[in-house]
Amino acid sequence: MGTKGTNKRGPVGRKPRKRKLSKRQRAIYRRRRIVVGAALVLLLALAVFCAYSLARGAGAVWGATYGSVSRVPLERGTSPTPHHSSGVKDCAAKDTRLTLTAKAATVPVGGSLEFTATIEHVGSDSCLIDASDSGRVLTVSSGSDVVWRSDSCPTDARMLLMAKGDKDVKSISWGANRTGAECVENQDDLPKVDRGSYTAQLSLKGDPKTVSEKVVVEVQ
Repeated sequence: MGTKGTNKRGPVGRKPRKRKLSKRQRAIYRRRRIVVGAALVLLLALAVFCAYSLARGAGAVWGATYGSVSRVPLERGTSPTPHHSSGVKDCAAKDTRLTLTAKAATVPVGGSLEFTATIEHVGSDSCLIDASDSGRVLTVSSGSDVVWRSDSCPTDARMLLMAKGDKDVKSISWGANRTGAECVENQDDLPKVDRGSYTAQLSLKGDPKTVSEKVVVEVQ
């Protein structure tokens, strides 16, 4: 009679039984999986951090090398002169007519007199003009003595684009007082002028040819 063949794992034809793990072994395997998973997460985070640091370092090097080319600081003494980017020219004497009128011919000592200043464009082409008190200047004089100027205190520019026939009308008040070398915001703090005859005239700053007719007023 023959005998049934056998192998190390058991009788031929039977499936080997899986090894049954104890609770302690299963706990050890779980801990190993947790440790391996944590190590993988740490390695992934480290790789992301390294890539981010390299990108920032490259950006900083590029900015230091090329980004500063267009930001060359200018010294105060070499600052460029402002210019009109629109390409429109400034109004000249031939383009502009200035007119000055006074509300009254007389003003009491310590009183106030209102003038009306008018800028009219008489040229053929459009042009720019500064119609502020610093650009369109009212000057009050007594003979050769300049008594008062509307630009004694700095003001913001009031640029106007004017075409033929355009007018700008502005009221200017003179407190029958005298301006000095320094700016005084409150005209009531300026010294009052004495009785006498004074002349007022309108002009464009930087263009002595553009002036109005003189207006004579009496301080009584």
